[in-house]
Amino acid sequence: MNAGERREEIVRLARTQGELSVDDLAESLGVTASTIRRDLARLTAAGDLARTYGGVIAVAAHHESPLAERTHEATEAKRSMGAWCARQVTAGSQILLDAGTTTAQIAWALRDTSPLSVVTTGLTPLQQLTGLDDTEVTLLGGQYREISQGFVGPLTEAGLEKLTFDAAFLGADAVTAEHGVCEASLQQVRLKELMSRRAERVYVVAHAEKLGRSPFHAWADLGPGWTLVTDDSATQEQTAQFTDRGIAVIRVDHDGQAVATDG
Repeated sequence: MNAGERREEIVRLARTQGELSVDDLAESLGVTASTIRRDLARLTAAGDLARTYGGVIAVAAHHESPLAERTHEATEAKRSMGAWCARQVTAGSQILLDAGTTTAQIAWALRDTSPLSVVTTGLTPLQQLTGLDDTEVTLLGGQYREISQGFVGPLTEAGLEKLTFDAAFLGADAVTAEHGVCEASLQQVRLKELMSRRAERVYVVAHAEKLGRSPFHAWADLGPGWTLVTDDSATQEQTAQFTDRGIAVIRVDHDGQAVATDG
């Protein structure tokens, strides 16, 4: 390919894969690292890419998708993961649900589990749990984020600090074994870190397309002992980065059943 085609491919890769390194691009495109650096200099000057520590990321990847758009992404995977997560909850438990479309599927699957106490930071899980006699639902208020229909900030954190949970189920814009959960803002990652500290068991629920990506620069370090729940399209290469670091991985099939993670 010529220089123009190569630069178009670099932008495409950045938009689909997240952060890219110079060395990875050079190997993938069969050119020298110096050639890639020149390409990146032109692309960043044009505003197509943004430089990161050790690489680049597509500018478009910094845009957080609105909840209405995410509702139609990986719907079957979210439904299946929600069903599996709901089976990890026993009657009489107190659980914490993050805001988002994935946790809304968990909430829907929990409608048959009672009695139950659910605390959430999102309107979408709340909407799935209305009208149930034996389910107590608490919404933690704070600063409202229209894009995710969830609450963040000091007031939300103050409410969390008064509670503990048998299990917490967290969503993610992306997740890696090295850095944890990736989100668009520091407020979001601060809240997720606090959520993980208040629960006996912590599940990060993310479909395969979110694994190993880094679309933003804010990260929640959840510490040891959390579990990744993903769908069965996740490859061995994707899951190995987590299992190699001692993070439990659950791959869920379309029936909501756990399947082997060894490919």
